[in-house]
Amino acid sequence: MLTNTSRWLTYLVSAMYAVLGSILFFLPEQIAPIFAWKVTGFMTMTIGGWCLGNAWLAFFAARRWKWMHIYPGLIYLWTFGMLEALIVIQFRDKLQLGHPIAWLYLAALTINVLAALLGIVDWLRLRPPLSSTTNMTATIRYWIIGFILSVGFLGIYGLTAHIGDLATNGDIFPEVMSLFTLRAFGALYFSLVVGMIPLMFEKDAAPFLNYGFLAIALIVIITIAAVAYLRLFNFQQHPFGAAYFGAYLVAGVTSIYFLRKHGTGDSKA
Repeated sequence: MLTNTSRWLTYLVSAMYAVLGSILFFLPEQIAPIFAWKVTGFMTMTIGGWCLGNAWLAFFAARRWKWMHIYPGLIYLWTFGMLEALIVIQFRDKLQLGHPIAWLYLAALTINVLAALLGIVDWLRLRPPLSSTTNMTATIRYWIIGFILSVGFLGIYGLTAHIGDLATNGDIFPEVMSLFTLRAFGALYFSLVVGMIPLMFEKDAAPFLNYGFLAIALIVIITIAAVAYLRLFNFQQHPFGAAYFGAYLVAGVTSIYFLRKHGTGDSKA
């Protein structure tokens, strides 16, 4: 497994995201005007959902800390931190740093990037082994491929599209995003896919089940944020807005199905 320094840094990432996410998620309307860049209350609550989901993921990854089982979650977390940091650098002229919440966001990303860099160095140095168990089912493998294709498309689109392109004008997400926010959303989806890609070649179902358990809070909390702002969705005028809910519901229900049927992949359970 990776070193204890990586483990405790992952716990710190969890703590940072828990504090940041709680503020953004529970006080979205108050925080939106003073956040790190121009966002609405719904966007703020959703970003808070990402952070709370990351806090859950990082905490349980550090608690379980068995590379052969948790590596997809760590790869997601590392990728997320580095991509979001790059986006902040790209849009640094749009940053609003007049309030401590903006600095807290930057601090959380900084700790996330440090955990990623140290984790990658540890992995290159230690090369922790993967499991040799063969119990991956065809159904799980098909789900992995479907997830990569669908969410991967969203991630790449969010990282490359421009305002005015299809689905950027409130067609799916009910508010028009700035390019900064669009890129941040794209980074989230793309990071989830990067964590999933190695599972296409896995023989053991445990890493997939761990990833499902580690990422389930992201799905649930972001869905709660959407329900809280349901009033913004006009399904008659923008029927594809239902796809925003549908994507999270499908991912959540499927994850719960696999976790109930096969467990969470924790060898201690």
